[in-house]
Amino acid sequence: MVEVNKKAPEFKANGVINGKEKIISLSEFLGKKVVLYFYPKDLTPGCTIQGCNLRDNFDKFKKHKIVVIGISIDSVKSHLNFIEKKELPFILVSDEDKKIVEKYGVWGEKSFMGKKYQGTFRQTFLINEKGVITHIIDKPNVSSHSEEIFKLLNL
Repeated sequence: MVEVNKKAPEFKANGVINGKEKIISLSEFLGKKVVLYFYPKDLTPGCTIQGCNLRDNFDKFKKHKIVVIGISIDSVKSHLNFIEKKELPFILVSDEDKKIVEKYGVWGEKSFMGKKYQGTFRQTFLINEKGVITHIIDKPNVSSHSEEIFKLLNL
């Protein structure tokens, strides 16, 4: 069970950092604060607004030495396209096998226009320098997500 004051589950997966494909693991960021955000799909309206909000506030994250990592079940190729089109300066991790979304409890039944399907819930985990979850944001506001994070972190 993933919850506040517990260690964030470790993961290791393909991702994109600084425009290049690389294996990313959560443990490589021990010693830094991490914003780990899960989102449904690259280049969809809500996910684009959310990603751009984080991008537009990235200097503040950087100033406070906070690592931003987005995770979806999209491919690395899709992530590279998303990063290029929207000039996203942070890390995106590909979870095509759904191991990370299941580990974090953000995969399950959703509904859209009365139709039920399996998908990724929009959820964010704030992780401290010791790898412990300090806050969980359920259904973050896509247009003011950075502000929600800064408020919780008293920045």
